[in-house]
Amino acid sequence: MKKLLTYIFILIPVFIYGNYNFVNNRDSLFLNSNVPDSTVIKNVDSLNIIDTTKNDDDVDAVIIATASDSLTFDINKKKMYLYGSGIITFKDSELKSGKINIDFTTNDVYAEGRVDTTGGKNKIVETPVLKDGGENYEGARLKYNFKSKKGFISAAKNRMTDVRYEGNKVKKVDKDTYFIEDGIYTTCDSDTPHTFFSAQQMKVINKDKIVAKWIFMYIGGVPLPIPIPFAVFPSESGRRSGIIIPAYGTTADRGQFFRNFGYYWAMNDYFDVALTGDYYTRGGYGLHSRSRYAKRYSLSGNFSLNYSKTFIGEVGDPTRTESDEWNLGLYHNQTIDPTMNLVINLSFVSSTYYQNNSSNLNELLNQNITSYATFSKRWEESGNSLSLYYSRTQNLSSGNITEALPNLTFNKNFEYPFRDEESTEKNMAWYEYIGYSYNGKLVNNRIKTNGNLRIRGGIEHDFSFSASPKLGYFNISPSISYTEKWYNKRISKYYTYNIQNGKPDGLLKKNLNEKLITEDIKEINAVRTFSLGVSASTKIYGFMPVNSFGIEAFRHTVTPSISYNYSPDFSKKKWGYYETIYDKYGNPVTYDKYGNEVFGGASNSESQSVSFSVGNLFELKTLKDPTDTTSQAEKITLMNINASIGYNFAADSLKLSDLNISYRTQLGDYLNIYGSTAYTFYDYDNRTRINKFLSSQGKGLLRLTNFSLSLSTNLSGDKIMGTEKNSTDKKAATEEDEGDALALSGSDYIALYDEQPPDFKIPWTLGLNFNYTFSKPYPSTHTVSTNIGANASMSLSEKWKLTLRANYDLEEKEISAPQITINRDLHCWEMNFTWNPLGRYRGFNFEIRMKAPELRDIKVTKSQGLYSGRR
Repeated sequence: MKKLLTYIFILIPVFIYGNYNFVNNRDSLFLNSNVPDSTVIKNVDSLNIIDTTKNDDDVDAVIIATASDSLTFDINKKKMYLYGSGIITFKDSELKSGKINIDFTTNDVYAEGRVDTTGGKNKIVETPVLKDGGENYEGARLKYNFKSKKGFISAAKNRMTDVRYEGNKVKKVDKDTYFIEDGIYTTCDSDTPHTFFSAQQMKVINKDKIVAKWIFMYIGGVPLPIPIPFAVFPSESGRRSGIIIPAYGTTADRGQFFRNFGYYWAMNDYFDVALTGDYYTRGGYGLHSRSRYAKRYSLSGNFSLNYSKTFIGEVGDPTRTESDEWNLGLYHNQTIDPTMNLVINLSFVSSTYYQNNSSNLNELLNQNITSYATFSKRWEESGNSLSLYYSRTQNLSSGNITEALPNLTFNKNFEYPFRDEESTEKNMAWYEYIGYSYNGKLVNNRIKTNGNLRIRGGIEHDFSFSASPKLGYFNISPSISYTEKWYNKRISKYYTYNIQNGKPDGLLKKNLNEKLITEDIKEINAVRTFSLGVSASTKIYGFMPVNSFGIEAFRHTVTPSISYNYSPDFSKKKWGYYETIYDKYGNPVTYDKYGNEVFGGASNSESQSVSFSVGNLFELKTLKDPTDTTSQAEKITLMNINASIGYNFAADSLKLSDLNISYRTQLGDYLNIYGSTAYTFYDYDNRTRINKFLSSQGKGLLRLTNFSLSLSTNLSGDKIMGTEKNSTDKKAATEEDEGDALALSGSDYIALYDEQPPDFKIPWTLGLNFNYTFSKPYPSTHTVSTNIGANASMSLSEKWKLTLRANYDLEEKEISAPQITINRDLHCWEMNFTWNPLGRYRGFNFEIRMKAPELRDIKVTKSQGLYSGRR
């Protein structure tokens, strides 16, 4: 194998004045004046020549030249010839070719392939490949000037990350501009592209755009019969300003349409805007705008405004309807500093907007539109926090609106005022366990129901005092809670008849049609309540060693706790929170004067309750691998079972509460199980619980009133096989998440669906959930609810993917909201088919479109039902 020849030029062009002969000797260089003007050097490992002469037109950088066969210097003519795998490297440019000629007088380089006669056949190999500015150019012949960066390539090809262009002749007129004759543009990475655009004349602006005129689109090698007069293609993937191509179609009730026609403006790396419109031949139209912004580590958000004029039915048809619909959305997330954050998520929608414009099932089925805004501040040293919150809930069916403006909350972290900083748990005095916390709220609610507006506001202060000393194996926690509510209103009730001395006139009882009136009284009042409590808890551990089958031991942890809580009856007259009036028959009616306020009133019953609960945690511990020094034992939770019951000494009847049991387990990462049961100890008379125990009636100790069970699993082929994305993909995803600029392209604004593209690399996924509920509040009646939900996808082959979504009610034997999706990877194209076969929102959408983000608007669609004419 021939040795590689390397020649390094510093301050090129380098000219050797006089005649020198370089002899193949690795230890020394011999100079001889009696040699010819042209010298051929073969089989030399390296050669360094430095010249101190330089003129203004010289290239002022290092050129590295290598060849596998020979380097020939014509010193008088200042030329060099490379033969066999020649490589020239200069700054960020690199040229590879079988034959390379360099003229140092003009700084021109000429390259072409060499002839390979191996096997008796003359074959052109090692054709020129030029890397310049991060792009690759391939061709049959190349002429290039290192100084001016101009050149010419015949039968050229250019390959970039996602696109490439080719041409019979490519002329580079400056650093960033090329002219192409008989060129093609394609996003297909196949050597023979399945889809490409052909034009006789093309202009390429590096890392910007490609401009062409009279373009024919080829699909499978067959051109479409009608050319495109001109087009502008992006030469680099990413966000680009441009026209958004509309979608065409027909709907049964709104006629023919084109929608999403408009313009996308990528203003800069941090902001973009999309303006689109819809038009229906029966008179409807829509106007839409959306803008986005983003700045790394600081803020991001978007703003959208949509208006739609909808006509359903023919002109003159008595069933024809007309409606104006709108949708306004704002999202803003800003980190002001590490301790302050602002999040705004507002959505204002007319009642029928989604019904007439959306194809998203979640939007169609949702009846409540929720908006919120939150400003939060925390103080790291003290642990205190402050949040200002706004919320708005709009019911699309009734039109009722509930707003909280403002909603201010301040939390003071738990603090121990008597604790010495040098105290430890061993020498701590009893009073050092005493601590307190504070929570303050200011709320102003605006409730609009059937056009009537009610405003309720108030301030609530919650103080909590507690201690947590440890007595032996028990944790004892006494506590006192104090709540004070400030209101500027209260209610007053009365009946509409004559009142004498606080009671109705007895003579008029039979003739009165009483009506209860509730009025708001504006006055400032305070509602003060308190409660006392004490609790005790401990933990009991049980171990069972195994030391086999990879298991070291089983552990059972029992956490029993008992608590006592007391709160008085605040409906008594001495507290002043309740008021009594009389109906026309003289019966007293007691009401809470503050029951309609934002934080409610005071309790109307005394409570002296004892609660008892037992928590059971079952775990196992695995053995370490004796053959692996880095192996660690693992703790695996097998099951959680909790039970609770209570007894209220102050109740006049039914003092014993229900027995509630809940259980939860997780089998690895594959199955989650949750269930709960409730039992009563009391008997019933028809549908009324009576103060008699079941045991005293010979009906057993307790009776089941409620049982629920929920099972869910999420499985996938890569999850079970333990495969993960490679580190390159992870790094790219991280860099994209952290980027300053917006990651989405303009076509994302006009996508019909907001779904993620299918991942054909995952062989299958399966999400199942099973829910069963049995309710028997009375012995004579019960209800059962059972349903199964499934979300499954399967890669039928390397290019086909099937997704199924459905819920099945086992009691009603009905399928609700089924959906079938089929995806097909067509290399540089993709096919998507979505079908909702049943229900109110039935319909289908069939679409074939180009996969490249910059060409996704080139598509063929067919839709019906839900998906027809909707965004």
